[in-house]
Amino acid sequence: MRYSEQFMEHIEYAFNAFCKIVLHHEAINAWRDLKRKEVREISLDYLMSERYFEPSAMDSYFEKREKPTAFLVLGKEVIVDNERLAIALSRLPELRREVLLLYYFVGYRDEAIGKLYGRCRSTINSRRNVALKQLRKEWEKLEHEKQEADTF
Repeated sequence: MRYSEQFMEHIEYAFNAFCKIVLHHEAINAWRDLKRKEVREISLDYLMSERYFEPSAMDSYFEKREKPTAFLVLGKEVIVDNERLAIALSRLPELRREVLLLYYFVGYRDEAIGKLYGRCRSTINSRRNVALKQLRKEWEKLEHEKQEADTF
């Protein structure tokens, strides 16, 4: 089927108008994105001119640090740097402590931990949640003990 010249010209003009509208709206979106960035971001040059600082990071290897505590879980050594967290973990029952350490420090998922202990995933999940609640209580007890020691 053959289209007339007039119809083909109409199609070209319609497509041209469509492209102009699309480009216009894309320009508006780009302008909005630039404005949003301008409001939320600060130039590094501006920061450098306001206050002098070295754009660098300091390693904390030689700073005075707390004594790390090591826990042995299924033949793997897990090191906890925070002393208060290590004390709170040591106050937990062994199975709960192991579930927390395997999940958060070693990176095992509930299924893998369940296979190690012969339990299903949901059981490990509930044990982990109970262990977290107990860990929170132990953490608060340690905080309370620290505050009492500081007042005397």
